[in-house]
Amino acid sequence: MLDRRVRPRQTHGMETQQFPRDQIATAYEAIVAAGDAGDWNRWAGLHTVDCVWNEHNYGIIEGREAIRSKIIELMAAVPMMTFPVEWVAIEGNRVVYYPWQVLPDPTGGDTVYRFGCVTILEYAGDGQFSYQEDVYNPRDGEEVFGRWLAAGGQLAAAPDALGI
Repeated sequence: MLDRRVRPRQTHGMETQQFPRDQIATAYEAIVAAGDAGDWNRWAGLHTVDCVWNEHNYGIIEGREAIRSKIIELMAAVPMMTFPVEWVAIEGNRVVYYPWQVLPDPTGGDTVYRFGCVTILEYAGDGQFSYQEDVYNPRDGEEVFGRWLAAGGQLAAAPDALGI
């Protein structure tokens, strides 16, 4: 369920600084590249020290080090997962994009194991984001993981962190 209480941080009574679009696009490309490489330390480092990550299945994670800890824990079980981006939009300091959450066909065939996600980022300067929200239906993720495991998919670590 969408938590409407959590919003990207804004400076009250002052205009929020608008950053150049090319700077925002470069930071977006860096965060996507870190995820594509499975470099979750680098990925976490692209968030501000006081960043808020609203992850709809796992809750609100506050602070870069808490984000680092959670993403490393989550992704340890699924290093084979990929995140191809369907589309991206940049407006103001905000980036919104649609990365598929994809697991490879464990049989080597072409069966698709994926579910959609919308990621919202708020750029804060210096190549870092101060807010991230991942919007998806956890039931879709559970269904995809269930089918993938039933087809022979194997997790690289205990499934506890994923909640499956």
